[in-house]
Amino acid sequence: MTTTATLRRFRVHAGHIDRHHAVFVEEDSFEAAVVAFVEDHPAAADTDDEMRVIVHDVASGHEHCFIVDLSTGKTSSCG
Repeated sequence: MTTTATLRRFRVHAGHIDRHHAVFVEEDSFEAAVVAFVEDHPAAADTDDEMRVIVHDVASGHEHCFIVDLSTGKTSSCG
């Protein structure tokens, strides 16, 4: 039996770009929303080939910040 993940709506933007330039993505997790954003909306990297990405869950209001190393693909929390 195959189960499907429940898609959630996220508002996502790069940390150095104003919120009003955010895009909406539908994914099953904050991490998947980051990946979708970086793949579909490449933006200029910050220093050291990194991008800060802010992800806001539209339904719950929760927000998380991630740092993506664009050369390795490694993602970590902004801390």
